[in-house]
Amino acid sequence: MALRITEIFYSLQGEASRVGLPTVFVRLTGCPLRCTWCDTTYSFTGGEAATIESVLAEVGKYPARQVCVTGGEPLSQKECLPLLSALCDAGYDVSLETSGALDVAGVDPRVSRIMDLKAPGSGEVERNLWSNLDCLNARDEIKVVIASRDDYEWAREAIRQRHLDRLCPVLLSPAQGLLEARSLAEWILADGLNVRFQLQLHKLLWGNMQGK
Repeated sequence: MALRITEIFYSLQGEASRVGLPTVFVRLTGCPLRCTWCDTTYSFTGGEAATIESVLAEVGKYPARQVCVTGGEPLSQKECLPLLSALCDAGYDVSLETSGALDVAGVDPRVSRIMDLKAPGSGEVERNLWSNLDCLNARDEIKVVIASRDDYEWAREAIRQRHLDRLCPVLLSPAQGLLEARSLAEWILADGLNVRFQLQLHKLLWGNMQGK
């Protein structure tokens, strides 16, 4: 069975603990969610068919040892799981960016799972698959995009009630164009949350440019 690939490109990792590292991104096509602030709607449809072998060959053209499999929602394709394992077998440090709406239990344990939780402002809060939390460990990370004060308060209560920061690092990001970054930073400090505030480095460098 073939994968559908929107793009494979080389850039700096813009988010999470690997921020700033040269990384090869493998963006799979398709996503069952429609978050209001999504910045990769071009990956919902189209793409080109590719085998795992051809993806590995393309990734191997670049000097980076970091590979990020992203989307869309990469886990919406069944071949994502063997692709992740193949990349690990090839010696890459592999991370997966996933929406948190699909089961992550089958992901190769060598992969770092960067898992979103969808706050109400995303329009997809009901899609959070809370059982995924039982699968996470210290190598994984939870990300929440914050578009409003209501989103922040939702995230704060989820962190406190579900002890998210004891599972793995938690990252809070302001939704671009919807929330001032300084406001989110000040709320985090005021509440003393054990989270990491993050801005998307690639957007600061290149704007919302495809392939960056």
